Amino acid sequence: MKARVVTVKAQPGKMDEMTAIYKDSVVPAGKKQTGFKGAMLLTDADGSKGISITLWETEADMTAGETNGYYQEQIGKMKPLMSEPPVLEHCDVSVQA
Repeated sequence: MKARVVTVKAQPGKMDEMTAIYKDSVVPAGKKQTGFKGAMLLTDADGSKGISITLWETEADMTAGETNGYYQEQIGKMKPLMSEPPVLEHCDVSVQA
């Protein structure tokens, strides 16, 4: 299993809006992608940083979302609320409980 990890920095007071977009748009759109296995959004206590983790069956499924427009469309909805560009990483899921 693979994971796409995206770290975002929110403008002051914008994390609640970003969280709503994630819940109402990113997750439902992800569920329509081939190989999508789940998603979570982690946020820090002061609301300035978020970490999105999406799980994918294969590397090909994960990267397809980056080439078919899914990732760009979803991140584009949040870009106006970010204080800096998002950081994208690909990881292997070594342990899942």
